[in-house]
Amino acid sequence: MTIDAVGLTKQYRDILAVDDLTLHTTRGEIYALLGLNGSGKTTTIRMLLGLIRPTRGQVSLFEEPVEKAVSDVIARLGLQPHAHHRAQTLSLGNKQRLALAKALLHQPDLLLLDEPANGLDPAGVAEIRSLLHDLAHHNGVTILLSSHILTEVARLATRFGVLDHGRLVWEDATTELVAQARPRLRVTVHAPGHATAALRAAGHTVSAEDGELTLTEDRAIHHPDEIATQLVTAGCPPTRLAVEQDDLETCFLRLVSHT
Repeated sequence: MTIDAVGLTKQYRDILAVDDLTLHTTRGEIYALLGLNGSGKTTTIRMLLGLIRPTRGQVSLFEEPVEKAVSDVIARLGLQPHAHHRAQTLSLGNKQRLALAKALLHQPDLLLLDEPANGLDPAGVAEIRSLLHDLAHHNGVTILLSSHILTEVARLATRFGVLDHGRLVWEDATTELVAQARPRLRVTVHAPGHATAALRAAGHTVSAEDGELTLTEDRAIHHPDEIATQLVTAGCPPTRLAVEQDDLETCFLRLVSHT
């Protein structure tokens, strides 16, 4: 494991910023810490980096000798035009690039990044995403990053954890978060029990809640007209039939609200 944090807790007087957090990462993994403002993301990363001391718990990171590669890092992050400029004269986006360049100077096996896309324009976000992907997949670098931009997390991270009030309340593969945003067919009928039985008899997987039917199989989503025809034939025509899909932000908020 590249990161091994067990029972990590940080108490500031009467504020419990991080509460008994345990997480582990493996080599070459991109792990994203998600959470609303104040959830404990930055405090967690600062403890993992050793910038602040945890109240309780333990953190271990592997350590290996490294060597400098300044010019390579500057070129890789597109900072050549600013190589001789003072840091305080840089734009926010280039300051983000500079911070990442400093982190890469010693060719680390582990990167911990707090909101690495903050302040970047869309092209810069895509550039950083590509760089981090290459570092993980081609160089075997383990990356733990915090973010609130879920669309970027879904494109980059292999696994994610959700923080809420300092606790790790959800952890899973990113594919599971994306799966929760899959489209579904919602059907409203006057006789949901009869309609459910008719659709199940026709081979469909149906869930019913509050008088509304939900079908998630591709056949139903791509051919809702067939569902409508089957319901009409069964004597329970739909009063509403629509394909819906949540965005990732809705799925994330649902995860937080359910914990």
